[in-house]
Amino acid sequence: MKIQRDHETARLRAVMACGLVVLMSWCLAGTACAQSKAQLEKDKAKVEQELKKLSGDLNKAKKNSKANQQQINLLDKKIGERTKLINNISGQLNLLGMQMEQTQDSMRLMQSQVDSMKREYAHVVRVLYGERGNLDKQVLVLDTKSYNTAYLRAKYFRDYSRYRKRQAAYIRQKEQVLHDAGVDLARQQRETTSLLAQEKKQKDQLAKEQKERQQSLKKSKQQEKDLQAQINKKEKQKKQLQQQIQKIINEEIAKSNKSTGSSASGSAGKAVDVALSNDFVSNKGRLPWPVSYTKVAREYGRYTHSSGGQNMNNGIDLVCKSGTSVQCVFNGTVSRVFTCPNGTKGIIVRHGEYMSVYTNMGSVTVSEGAKVSTKQNLGTVYTNSDGSADFSFQLWKGTSSQNPRTWLR
Repeated sequence: MKIQRDHETARLRAVMACGLVVLMSWCLAGTACAQSKAQLEKDKAKVEQELKKLSGDLNKAKKNSKANQQQINLLDKKIGERTKLINNISGQLNLLGMQMEQTQDSMRLMQSQVDSMKREYAHVVRVLYGERGNLDKQVLVLDTKSYNTAYLRAKYFRDYSRYRKRQAAYIRQKEQVLHDAGVDLARQQRETTSLLAQEKKQKDQLAKEQKERQQSLKKSKQQEKDLQAQINKKEKQKKQLQQQIQKIINEEIAKSNKSTGSSASGSAGKAVDVALSNDFVSNKGRLPWPVSYTKVAREYGRYTHSSGGQNMNNGIDLVCKSGTSVQCVFNGTVSRVFTCPNGTKGIIVRHGEYMSVYTNMGSVTVSEGAKVSTKQNLGTVYTNSDGSADFSFQLWKGTSSQNPRTWLR
């Protein structure tokens, strides 16, 4: 009987030790997974925050119809972050899948152990029940010639009773652990369902953003095409304007030469022109700017435009605020008011042999032949449909254009 009890005790201890190892490995695996999951959750929160910021920036960019390239750049960043988020969720799903497999393996092993322990326990109970007529405790204890033998028999029954109670308690403990593992597995399954839904949502959003990017790219290319067409049109008009101004300058010089012939009045007029010219030259570097501007769009000189061709800028191009006033840079006479190729107005003021040219004006307050003085208002700069206002100013000495920078203060 003692041998059987020792055998049962050893088996119980072995099963308990194995169960403890399984339980510890299950807990350690859970802890490692929890640490990895915590890092993934931290990374996920960071990516979601970046996506939120990018969404705000993108909404701002969309309000500006000219910021299409900025929208594309923001969409590229957003798509990149969205892909990170999807990869993060996939990583969590993989980690959760491994954790679930470990939990299921542990549950199967624990269930096998519980079943084995129950079978052993049931076997002992059946044996004891079958021998109940031959295993009367009092008879076995008292029916002995030695007190020591009686004591040992009593101790055996007491220890064996405790063993059975411990075995029953351990089975209940194992079943509780198994139940807890089942609850944890159910939680993991719910979390998997939630993550799968998140992954699907993010993939749908990614597809939407990729489509939006394609549309923005197509729109951007069309805008670039339209913008290039506008630039080409403006460059063509600018070239036409240069030719128009050159023609007017030649006409004015021819007119002046004709009026200053050999007659006395012509000689007097020529003397006035010389005096005015000298006065104009003496103010070189001190002439006032014709407009108040925000920036210089193009300086004087030859340049290559975006379409690859070259043009000569005979003046200085300025960007102004809407409704900016244009003033005369020096005393003189309005020799010509004309219409520019783009439909705006232009004025030429004569200062002896020098001429100042004001173009891209929306309104004109002087007429041809009028005497004008320094800083007198000539009109306003033309305002474009987008609210911008461009102005071009030129200076000529005879048929030669001058760099306005050297004349203006």
